[in-house]
Formats: sequence, C-alpha cells, structure tokens
Amino acid sequence: MVAIIDYGVGNLYSLKSSFAAIGEEAVVTNDEEVIRGADRVILPGVGAFCDAMEKLKSSGMADLLVCLAKEGKKIMGICLGMQLLFDRSFEYGEYEGLGLIKGEIRPISDVIDKELKIPHIGWNALHFVKNGCPIFKYISEGDYVYFVHSFYAANCDEATVATADYSAPLTAAVQSGNVFGCQFHPEKSGDKGLTILKAFCEI
Repeated sequence: MVAIIDYGVGNLYSLKSSFAAIGEEAVVTNDEEVIRGADRVILPGVGAFCDAMEKLKSSGMADLLVCLAKEGKKIMGICLGMQLLFDRSFEYGEYEGLGLIKGEIRPISDVIDKELKIPHIGWNALHFVKNGCPIFKYISEGDYVYFVHSFYAANCDEATVATADYSAPLTAAVQSGNVFGCQFHPEKSGDKGLTILKAFCEI
C-alpha cells in the first residue's frame, strides 16, 4: 500500500487515481500509523516552499518523514515534494528543508535563457546522467514527462539521476538510497508517468 501524505498541499486525488490505474492501493492520509504501516510513501506538493515546509513541521510530518527515511522506507517526493527533500531553498528567502538529499533549491531564472517563460511548463525529454535508477526501469532516454516549476534543485550532482533541457540542464529526478524525487509530475505524464509510479511500487 502507498501512503500519499496529506498536509494541505498537493494534487492528492490525481495521484491516487494514477495508482488505481496501475492496480496499486493508495490512500491519502495524515494518519501517522497508516503512513508508518505503508510499504511506500509519496510526498506531493504544489505552491511555495516555505508554506509547505511550515505545514509539514506543524503537522508532525517532517519529523516522521526523516524518521522513516532513516528506517529505509521507500519515499518519493513529487514537484515541490521533491524540493522539500533537500537541505534548503532560496525561494523568496532562505528556508530549511528536510535534509534528506544534499543540495539546494534555486530559481531557474539564474540559469536559463532570459527570453524563456517562467514557470517552465510543458513536456520535456528526460536525459539520464546515471544508469540504474529503479524508478526508470520502464523508461528510455528521451521519453517525455510533464513539468511545472520555477525553481530547481542545484548543487546536487551526487543525487541527480536525470535532467531535462530548458536551455540549461535542470534537475529532473534524484535518488539518495531509498529516497527518490521527481521534479516533473508522473501523474500528469500519461503512460510514461504511470510506468514510473509502477516501477516505484516494485522497488
């Protein structure tokens, strides 16, 4: 069973529907016992980093996630949920993250061509910078997934497994042991996205 953490931020029921489409049981919950009992955990998220982090902390989910990660639970962050896994973010200030992946979140405006639109919205091809990431077992180099973001994970070469080009290589996916992150939205990425969720459930 997959626990999708409900802390007031994220596209929760679209994610639940995606797991249903691949025949996997998923629950949207903020119940610590349910989350602890799950085989895998999804940390979703949309919106501002500081607000989401505050909600994670006030709900007790931040401490729980750190604990579960140390215990070896398979965890995947999606979009803002991925960014929350990092040490810190420089999104309209400087804010501490969960510290599960080394690196920081910075504006894509620092690195992309100035004429490009922000946020980065749309379909982009995945480029693998490391082989063997288990969530990509059904995905090929150049497969397209769907992004919506204005900030990206930086200084995280150790964990980066895939990038996407938006005039500069932006971090698309990360892995640090049992902790995974997708900057893109698997639940909005059609059949390719569903295979990523399927592979996550098979780890």
